[in-house]
Amino acid sequence: MKNILLLFALLPFVVFGQNTMETGVYEYEGKNKTHRFLIDQNYLIETVFKKEPAEFILTRGGYYKETSKGIEVDFEFNSNYEKDSLKQIKYPNNIAWNKQEGSEQYLENKWLMGGRMSDEGISRRDTSISRKTMKMLLNGYFQWIAFDTKGYKFSGTGGGIYEAGHGKYIETIQYFSRDNSRVRAVLSFDFELLNEEWHHKGLSSKGSPIHEIWVKR
Repeated sequence: MKNILLLFALLPFVVFGQNTMETGVYEYEGKNKTHRFLIDQNYLIETVFKKEPAEFILTRGGYYKETSKGIEVDFEFNSNYEKDSLKQIKYPNNIAWNKQEGSEQYLENKWLMGGRMSDEGISRRDTSISRKTMKMLLNGYFQWIAFDTKGYKFSGTGGGIYEAGHGKYIETIQYFSRDNSRVRAVLSFDFELLNEEWHHKGLSSKGSPIHEIWVKR
């Protein structure tokens, strides 16, 4: 409860709008920290990071529901879980964030890592197990998260802005939990949709060739 009250104290108390949450990307700045929220029809991710110098601070997210008092989020992951033990959070109606400009792009959705292609063929990953790698694309923003819903375990995340079109997918990294020095890197990939699966080909942030297969969540 103490952690939740502290969070509310940091948030700007401005009326957000109507009772129904609009999907989109929202931010507010506080004490040299950027708080970013990716919110679609049923899922919310909050990420906190510093832009200068680049520093990842935390990320947490899960499915949410709207009530008469605000938004309740049941976390699937919480990178700060070992410190705060938070499994859910409630955001009251009178909290507001600045909605970021952006437009719908190709590939906009929640995706799960479903496999990889190699010289030996496709190696499929079971997306029903608790260990997942998810990528959320919304209004030109992206975030991937590696996590395990058992114990709210967190393995890594990265995010920023993206463009997709004409078979090219380009990411500009704005935060990266594993290596702050990768911030501002621009990565270009080839992509195609085959049977509603996203085939993602190029070089990873470490320069290794990848051919990933992502499936809609």
